[in-house]
Amino acid sequence: MKSLVVVTFGTFDVFHVGHLHLLERARALGDSLTVGVSTDALNIAKKGRAPVFSQDERLRLVAALRCVDEVFLEESLELKREYLIRHRADILAMGDDWKGRFDEFRDICEVVYFERTPAISTTAVIEKIRL
Repeated sequence: MKSLVVVTFGTFDVFHVGHLHLLERARALGDSLTVGVSTDALNIAKKGRAPVFSQDERLRLVAALRCVDEVFLEESLELKREYLIRHRADILAMGDDWKGRFDEFRDICEVVYFERTPAISTTAVIEKIRL
């Protein structure tokens, strides 16, 4: 029987329990979880600022989690389809802040959106630290 591969993407900067919940729920959907971690350059292009932690640090943190089987660097949002095909995704799992944005990939895999963990975000954590 074929094992189900789940793929997700994210920055995973200033790692918090919301990130962990997403990754654990994604892993529970299949037999393995592959995570695309956004590069520093992609973050700067997407958010207009560099992450707090470098891409190498974020990659190492995510790779160290029990629920994660494989990690890779996501260099471009435009390459999502290629990443999904390359990593043989059966399921793409994302937070519901992206709801509908990845429905175009339903032709190659199932797309699942998870509800975000209430009252937590990287921005909120950074703001709390600043106080």
